[in-house]
Amino acid sequence: RLNYKLNKNSVVFDIGGYVGNFSNLIYEKYKCTVYIFEPSPEFYKVCVERFKNNKKIFCFNYGLSDSENEFHLSDEKEASSITKNINNTKGETVKIRKFSKVFEELKINQIDLLKINIEGSEYDLLPHIIDERLIKKINNIQIQFHNFVSDAKSKRNLIIKSLKKTHKEDWCYYFVWENWSLK
Repeated sequence: RLNYKLNKNSVVFDIGGYVGNFSNLIYEKYKCTVYIFEPSPEFYKVCVERFKNNKKIFCFNYGLSDSENEFHLSDEKEASSITKNINNTKGETVKIRKFSKVFEELKINQIDLLKINIEGSEYDLLPHIIDERLIKKINNIQIQFHNFVSDAKSKRNLIIKSLKKTHKEDWCYYFVWENWSLK
């Protein structure tokens, strides 16, 4: 999950950064610029503290999707989600921003690696990135599709069908992790 053609000039988006473990590993290996998007205030604070002395890792206290909104985030540590059917009210309200708007605000031209682990919200995010034609500006997409979402297999298949137009599948552990690289 860490082997890419990255270097100190590369840009990585870690969407669903949790406490920054992936960001830390990818930074340590390549010394690249990393943008962490974590909607949970608790996990965001961990990232801010963890990377406070690193001028190449930027932390944002919101998630990325296809809209600007607020959602209830369940409190399930690394499996916290805005899409799961939550039986209790434990959790918090979090901010979600539109990917295309943030991409423009940050003045990003190309993303070398986009890591997505957002507990079901990938089914909203990826079609948005494809529809906005930003998909061609992403060299690698490392994604964890989640199967607890209603009709997850067909939703994944539709996304994969669109992804195949611009990217090729490098490896896939079905509903665990997979990687797609720009053709």
